Amino acid sequence: MTAPAYNTVAWFQVGSNEPDRVKDFYGALFGWNFASDPNGGGTYDLVSYPGSEIPHGGVAHTPDPAGNHAIFYVLVQDVAATVAAAEQHGGKISTPPFTSPDGLVFAKILDTSGNCFGVFSPAPK
Repeated sequence: MTAPAYNTVAWFQVGSNEPDRVKDFYGALFGWNFASDPNGGGTYDLVSYPGSEIPHGGVAHTPDPAGNHAIFYVLVQDVAATVAAAEQHGGKISTPPFTSPDGLVFAKILDTSGNCFGVFSPAPK
């Protein structure tokens, strides 16, 4: 399997205060499969599609309905440069670049209509 191309949607996340219910919904609707993320501390599940062994998204367990969301993430080479370019083009930064303990870098951006999306670069191998 090849890695997704840069500047393409490569991950999605659904946040729900009722994760079992939302997993039942998407599982029944699209046949998605779910597994607990070994790095998620019991608050994140990985989503894989039928016929695919690798995850393509996740379900975040949110503490209350105010945190429910659906968001897509675009794979980029340089998160900081993408954030700077987004601001130059009229976007706003919702979450500044952050590096996770495993080295994945991500940020959240609001487009010119206020829609939130994320950008990320994978952890170094």
